[in-house]
Order: sequence, then C-alpha cells, then structure tokens
Amino acid sequence: MTADELPLLLRAPRRIGQPVIRMLRHVGRFGMMNVELARALPDWRQWFPNAVQQCFAVGYGSLFIVLLTAGFAGAVTSLQAGYQFTGSVPLYVMDAAATESIILELGPVLSGLILAGRIGARYAAELGTMRVTEQIDALEALGRNPVSYLLLPRILAGILMVPALVMLANLFGVLSGFVAAKSALGITTADFVFGTRYFFRSFDLWYSLIKAEVFGLIVTMIPCYVGFTTTSGAEGVGRAATTAVVISSVGILLLDTVLAKLLLPT
Repeated sequence: MTADELPLLLRAPRRIGQPVIRMLRHVGRFGMMNVELARALPDWRQWFPNAVQQCFAVGYGSLFIVLLTAGFAGAVTSLQAGYQFTGSVPLYVMDAAATESIILELGPVLSGLILAGRIGARYAAELGTMRVTEQIDALEALGRNPVSYLLLPRILAGILMVPALVMLANLFGVLSGFVAAKSALGITTADFVFGTRYFFRSFDLWYSLIKAEVFGLIVTMIPCYVGFTTTSGAEGVGRAATTAVVISSVGILLLDTVLAKLLLPT
C-alpha cells in the first residue's frame, strides 16, 4: 500500500458514514414530527380554522389545473387507443380500456404529480421562509405549537382534498375521453356505456381512492417536513422547494408501483 492510497482509505468510512448518519437523522426527525402531529390532534381549536383555509387553498385553488390535466389526458388516451385498436377490436373495448386507464392510473398519478409541484413547492417555501426568518421561533416563544398551527392544517387539507380532486379528475377525464372518441372515432353513446359497464369493477374506484389518500399524504407531509427543517437562508428555501417536489414525485411513482403490486389481483 502506497502513501497516497492510505489517506483515501481513511476518508472512505467518513464519506460512507456521513450520508448514512444524515439519512438516519432525517428518519428520526420525520418520526418525531409524526408523533407531534398525533399529539396535536386533540387541540382542534387551534388547527381547525387554519385547516379550513388550507382546504380551500388546496381544493378550489388546484381545481382548474387538475381538471385541465385530466381533460387532456383523457382525450389523448382515447385518441391513442383508437389509433392502436381501431379495426382489431370493437370500439367499446377500446373505450373501456381508455376509461380503466384513466381511473386506475392516469387520474391519481397525474393529479398527484401536479399537486406535488403546486402544493409541495408552496408548502416547503412557506414553511422554509418562516423558519429562516425565525417566525416559527416566535410562535414557540408566544406559546403556540407550530406543529398544530402550521403543519397539521396543511396535512389534513391534503388528506381531505386530494381524494376529492382525484375523483373529479377521473370523472372529467372519462367525459373528455368520450367526447374525443365520439368526435374523432365515431363511437356511439351506447358503445361507450356498454364498454364502461362491462369492464368496470367497483374496486376500481376504491383503488383510485386509496392511491389518492396515499398521494395526499405524500404531497403534504414531505414538503412540510422539508420546509420545517430548512436552514441556510434564502438559498436553503429554494433548495427546500426543489427537494420537496423531487422527493414527493419520486415517492408518488414508487408507491404507485407498490400499491399496484399489493392491491391489484394478478
């Protein structure tokens, strides 16, 4: 072993250990945040008014972009299904495949990704700015619990509003897909209704709702944690917003795969 190789070997444990310790530190802080959230639930007089405001901001504020995305996704899915299946399968089969794709996958996932960008970045930036400007410290000095005053209302808004937005996105996506297929492919209303009813399962809506609940937790809890633990001033706020969106988006795609494996019969 040469003298040049020895310092590299001595630095290797530090380079490996530091990321592991940093990850474990975040896991511990995230777990403690969940404990504090559970302890803040009985204090409903403090979090309820803010939760109502956050529900309005998440639900009504995101309605347009979610429906716009679902509408284009439904129309494109129907047109692409028509391109692939016309002449090989009946039209009602094509329309049913497009409808199931919207309900099972496109509606929840696209809505979750859109909300991760809109809500996640906003929450991380808001809380990060409050952290670096010491507004959160001021709340604690005044005897206010920042978890029940800032974090819990935002997370509850995601749990309540994201599933509602996803269900509306599913409905709007199916309707826009039907309009696109009827105008471009000549499918009849009877074929659309027959195909949808023939291939539809009641569990499909439950599956979409379960995914929406999980995605609602992801797009609120992760940005809230990232923003709440922000450091390094304005640069840290920008980094927190970017980190929150990236981690939330990756978490949505990862859990989408896990839920499909666990919940869908194969």
